[in-house]
Amino acid sequence: MAKKFINNPDNITPELLEGYVMAYKDQVALAAENVVVRANAKDTDKVAIISLGGSGHEPAISGFVGEGMLDCSVVGDVFAAPGAQRLFQALQLFKREAGILLVVLNHSGDIMSANMACQLAARVGINVKQIITHDDMSAGIGAANEDRRGLAGCVPMYKILGAAAEEGKNIDELIEIGERFNQHLATLAVASGLCTHPQNGATISNLPDGMIEIGMGQHGEGGGGLSELVSADATAEKMVDILMQQVKPVAGDNVMLYINGIGATTHMELSIVYRKAYQILTEAGINVVDGKIAEILTVQEQSGFQLILGKLDADHIDYLKNKKSNAPYWTCLGK
Repeated sequence: MAKKFINNPDNITPELLEGYVMAYKDQVALAAENVVVRANAKDTDKVAIISLGGSGHEPAISGFVGEGMLDCSVVGDVFAAPGAQRLFQALQLFKREAGILLVVLNHSGDIMSANMACQLAARVGINVKQIITHDDMSAGIGAANEDRRGLAGCVPMYKILGAAAEEGKNIDELIEIGERFNQHLATLAVASGLCTHPQNGATISNLPDGMIEIGMGQHGEGGGGLSELVSADATAEKMVDILMQQVKPVAGDNVMLYINGIGATTHMELSIVYRKAYQILTEAGINVVDGKIAEILTVQEQSGFQLILGKLDADHIDYLKNKKSNAPYWTCLGK
C-alpha cells in the first residue's frame, strides 16, 4: 500500500473535492456528486465551458474552474474518466441557448463518456459541441491527431476558451479560436520515476534505475522508449528539438513555453530545464511571450515533467496574458 494521507480508499475523490471547495468557497462549489462549478455562475447568454477527467491529477482539472476559465469540471475516480451519466447530469445543469463547449482530452475513456453524454444531451435539446485536445508528441512527429493523447496543454486551452467565452464569443467562434491554438500546440513528457495508484499502491509500468522515458503517458503508459538519464541541458535539447519539429516556429514567431511538473520533480530542476529550453528558442529568434514553471497537471508522486510549446496568434496572447481569471490554481500563475 502506498504511503498516503487518506482515509477509506474508496472515498478519495469525493473527500478531496469536498476539501478543495471548502478551501476556495468564494471561487468554486459542488453542484452535484463530483461536479465542481464556479461559485458565481456565468451569465446564461454566454457559452459554458466544461471539461472532464479522472482525479489524481490535481490541481487539474478542477483547479481551473473559475471566472475566465472553466464553468464546470466533471470528475471521475482516480485515473478514470467519469461516467457518461455523470457528465450528462452536468450538461443538463448548464443547458442554455448559447450552448456548451465540452473540452475533452484525447483518452479513450474520456472520449467514450463525452460521446455518449453528447448523444443523451442531443435527445433533450441541449446544444453541446466538443473540442478535443491532442497535444502529446509521443506518437511521433506529424502523427494523426487521433493517435495523440491529451496532456497538460489542456490548461492553456481552458484559459483561452474561458476568456473568449467571457468576452461573448459564440460557440462556433470559440471552436475556431480553440482549434487554431490546438493545431500549433505540442507537449512532450519525460518520466524518471513512476507513480503509484493511491487506492492500491500499484504502479502501471516499470522504469529501471538510471533510466528515463521520453514520451511516457499520463499514468505511466508507454511512450518513446527508454534512454539513460542525462543532464538537464541535454534533456531539454532533445525535447525542444522534437517539439519544434512539430510546432514549426520560425524566427519572429510568438510562442508560449510552459513546463509542468508532474508530482515529484523539484521546482529547482524544472527551472534548470526551462532555462535551456528558453535559450534554444530565443537563440533561434523565437519570442517566448508567455512562460510558466508550475505544477498544473500532476500524476501523484511520479517524477519528471511535461514541456509544452505552442505557437500563438495575437488573440491567443491576449486571452492568456491580459484577461483575468479567479480559478484557484490559475491565480497562482499570474492573471
